[in-house]
Amino acid sequence: MRYPLRWLTASLLSLSVLSCAKQENLPAPVAATITTADVSSPGFPEGFETGTKTAYSTGSVTLGSGSWTLNDALLGNTTADPKTGAQSVRVRNVGSLTTNFDLTSGAGVVTVQHAVYGTDASSQWELWVSQNSGSSYTKVGSTITTSSSTLSTASFTVNLSGNVRLQIRKISGGTNRINFDNVTVEQYGSGTTTPPPATTGKKFLFDASHGELAGNADWVLDVDGGLTPRYPSPAQSGITSTTSETYWTGAISAWGVALVKLGHTVEQLPTGTAITYGNTSNPQDLSNYSVFVVDEPNTVFTAAEKTAILQFVQNGGGLFMISDHDISDRNNDGWDSPDIWNDLMQNNSVKANPFGFSVNLDNIVENSTNALTSTTNPIMNGSQGRVTQLSFHNGATMTLSPAANSTVQGLVWRTSATQGNSLAMAASSTFGTGRVVIIGDSSPADDGTGSPGNTVYDGWNENVSHARLHLNASLWLAKLQ
Repeated sequence: MRYPLRWLTASLLSLSVLSCAKQENLPAPVAATITTADVSSPGFPEGFETGTKTAYSTGSVTLGSGSWTLNDALLGNTTADPKTGAQSVRVRNVGSLTTNFDLTSGAGVVTVQHAVYGTDASSQWELWVSQNSGSSYTKVGSTITTSSSTLSTASFTVNLSGNVRLQIRKISGGTNRINFDNVTVEQYGSGTTTPPPATTGKKFLFDASHGELAGNADWVLDVDGGLTPRYPSPAQSGITSTTSETYWTGAISAWGVALVKLGHTVEQLPTGTAITYGNTSNPQDLSNYSVFVVDEPNTVFTAAEKTAILQFVQNGGGLFMISDHDISDRNNDGWDSPDIWNDLMQNNSVKANPFGFSVNLDNIVENSTNALTSTTNPIMNGSQGRVTQLSFHNGATMTLSPAANSTVQGLVWRTSATQGNSLAMAASSTFGTGRVVIIGDSSPADDGTGSPGNTVYDGWNENVSHARLHLNASLWLAKLQ
């Protein structure tokens, strides 16, 4: 819970947090060539940002992807319309929205974000497709129930070649309205329509569902058209020993590319997707992964998500936690990453202070060589090399509590600190049969490859220890060293 005085300070500073680069004290950005895979159908993702339609009567409107017919639907731009930009489609009764053009490259996976309008009650809707230019349609996937006023993502595996048209049909709920936004369409046969081929390596899930793109943040593997797909593109099967970090367009793409080079598989948890553990109906349930990476969350975890995360670790999973400095609330919702991580550890249904550390409400800039010198610690001296230093460009430290968890271990401390329980810049512990690592700053993982419009810096290559620390820790969490 935030304290009033601290919240007032955060509010006064929010404009500078949202508009400036995270790593204020790094050298000038390293130039990077940003590449984007051609796996989305032309014109997609469709965010419904162009065009005007203010009446529910049936009519066509020209959007970024082409002409769509909106039946009992309009383009809503009020505060009650859930949306990620200026507007989204609002549908009532049994209205629909239909493409008036063929997707000539077919369709693989289609995703649609949806939410109820204002305080309306729930409704149901479906995705239908046509392969004969709209003469007839076939339902794809399950009927979706929309009950939340916050956008969530529904995914459909269309997997059809040739010409394809899309139709979203509201099928129940009467005058209750649904908003639709951010429709993505992957081309048939693209590298992201099916999961990457199985390997003997481990599966790493990187969170993109808790504001990791808020403000100037870019703490994801890949951003395509403003969205974070489950499978980064181009396909990771194309990564070789010489592949550059610019293969993907997220600020922690170098981390993901490096893991793939080591024989592992990486995925993202997209916005609107719930964090679950033990839910067999969720293909991205944490039970399907070895390690869950969360780099500077900016929205608080729900009670159910906190339980899922802790049970995942307790039952053998690896959790990589990255924080940022005090008063770094990028989306101005009253929570920053130190608060969010402390809330996870202090207010949950599993165990209080399960990992034996808490995040301090501080903000430091320091290059420290005050590192654990053990030659047997697999994080500090693992298969990826020896870690000798860690640079913070506005980060938070941790206080360790061996009384709460006797396995907690500091890894790097502030230069002025003794190697004890105070002022740790990175730490590890175990909980149940799982493992946890925390680093108090997002700067060291930042590789300078950001999505368009964001300013990021290359902290990953600032010194050789940064990549070594993150990769050794990842492999330790996956129980590979």
